[in-house]
Amino acid sequence: AVSRVLGVAQKPASRVLVASRNFANDATFEIKKCDLHRLEEGPPVTTVLTREDGLKYYRMMQTVRRMELKADQLYKQKIIRGFCHLCDGQEACCVGLEAGINPTDHLITAYRAHGFTFTRGLSVREILAELTGRRGGCAKGKGGSMHMYAKNFYGGNGIVGAQVPLGAGIALACKYNGKDEVCLTLYGDGAANQGQIFEAYNMAALWKLPCIFICENNRYGMGTSVERAAASTDYYKRGDFIPGLRVDGMDVLCVREATRFAAAYCRSGKGPILMELQTYRYHGHSMSDPGVSYRTREEIQEVRSKSDPIMLLKDRMVNSNLASVEELKEIDVEVRKEIEDAAQFATADPEPPLEELGYHIYSSDPPFEVRGANQWIKFKSI
Repeated sequence: AVSRVLGVAQKPASRVLVASRNFANDATFEIKKCDLHRLEEGPPVTTVLTREDGLKYYRMMQTVRRMELKADQLYKQKIIRGFCHLCDGQEACCVGLEAGINPTDHLITAYRAHGFTFTRGLSVREILAELTGRRGGCAKGKGGSMHMYAKNFYGGNGIVGAQVPLGAGIALACKYNGKDEVCLTLYGDGAANQGQIFEAYNMAALWKLPCIFICENNRYGMGTSVERAAASTDYYKRGDFIPGLRVDGMDVLCVREATRFAAAYCRSGKGPILMELQTYRYHGHSMSDPGVSYRTREEIQEVRSKSDPIMLLKDRMVNSNLASVEELKEIDVEVRKEIEDAAQFATADPEPPLEELGYHIYSSDPPFEVRGANQWIKFKSI
């Protein structure tokens, strides 16, 4: 009997283990206290994580990580061309922010947008196909890395800081339409000194717009450290009259709780709030930046070994009996397969035909002629 049981258990060992173990349904964790500006109280310092949510966040973060590593590989094979900014290391930001808002809320970001495109609901297949410029991409192969969109997601934007006034405008629409919705408006530490950001702060504060301004501080704007770029690196205080909080952006639970707090603040009609997420990118600024001329390999390695967002969540879940190592390994295998399948699609799917250059210029105007790359070629707008 024993040998029969062992014989059965050999192949799907992890599944048998998972089935036989009694996991906890939830666990309570202490999280890092946020630094506050113009706020009496901030987000809680303890939070409850359910097993279901933990597994969901783990899978999402692992998917974003693997997707970015695959994009790196496709770029080096010259299958992805042009600009490409990867967000591996910053997975707790996109997953934590999404966990703290509703699908009906809005989000706009800068060009490091692949993770947000995924957390806002698009598939890896649509994202990688967009990166390779194929018809099956989320913008039909015409947007590339910096211009992807989904429902209530207004894309990555290529002009530094320009998405911030747009985000304030989306928040104005939320208020104007009387909907109980907020807009998350993201920018990096490199964009934080742009004039239009302060203009947007001012209007949002005057009109009490439900806007969460979020600075993803990954410590380097392109190749310049925050200390060399900003007289004040307290980005959460730079809204001056707007309240702010500084959050551990490497901890998905910290980000989730801070986002819930900020969203509740905005929904209560008090106006905008500022959030600084202290995070780190493992890759260079873009694919053309090796990422080690202005920082050391040792620095990157230290962040990876001490505060990797995926590792932190994994350790918490295993140590508090929310999941087993085998179960999480199984998720890793499934994620890798999903990414491989998406990459196959993204390399085999055809590119859009030339006549589509004129498509999707306007959504409702009657068709008109569009001049092509030379003056004798005419395309029809559809």
